[in-house]
Amino acid sequence: MSLQNTDPEYTQRLGVFLEEVRNEPGSMLEPTTRWLAILATLTGNGSVDAYKEALPQALQEGLDPVAVKEMVYQATDYLGYGRALPFLHATNDALTAAGIALPLPGQATTTMNDRLEKGIAAQVKIFGEHMNEAWKAGNRYLAANCFGDYYTRTGLDLAQREMITFCFLSAQGGCEPQLIAHAKGNMNMGNDAAFLTKVVLQCLPYIGYPRSLNAMGCIAKAAKQ
Repeated sequence: MSLQNTDPEYTQRLGVFLEEVRNEPGSMLEPTTRWLAILATLTGNGSVDAYKEALPQALQEGLDPVAVKEMVYQATDYLGYGRALPFLHATNDALTAAGIALPLPGQATTTMNDRLEKGIAAQVKIFGEHMNEAWKAGNRYLAANCFGDYYTRTGLDLAQREMITFCFLSAQGGCEPQLIAHAKGNMNMGNDAAFLTKVVLQCLPYIGYPRSLNAMGCIAKAAKQ
């Protein structure tokens, strides 16, 4: 039985709020960007049922299936395989139901021989020259796996990848130091404080007020730094 039948007052107010946020002047985002942020947020806070509701809408409004898959793949870096796996299955089910053949075209641009080198290059582009040596201080996996295996893939550009990382971190909570760092990374990629604020506001119904307020505070700290 649908929630509209069992909880009509709840669904009526929620539906109004979702549309209110979506169409709020000054905080609107281009539809595919909005959906990518929402799906990353739902993945970040483990909301697989809501993700299953949202994904078909996102596809209908033009979000590229490759972008969705790339978001889920990158979630493994920030959530771990165990929490990303249900979303990979949910994505595959939704794409199959939409008549999209799997697997999708490959997006890898690195090999096992150059993933560290190219991962470092991605870190440097996002965070600055000091990342050239950071991997030597125990961050080899971060450079080779997180950035070399995922950030170097096509399907999403670095600005989009930093945005979804911001969403993963803000949605799961307890990651404020990393959230500030990636807010700065977003700004380095052109996703300024105003853009990140729009992302938080568009994701507010899916993340709740406490973590949204924390994310806004991290944006402000990153902007000052």
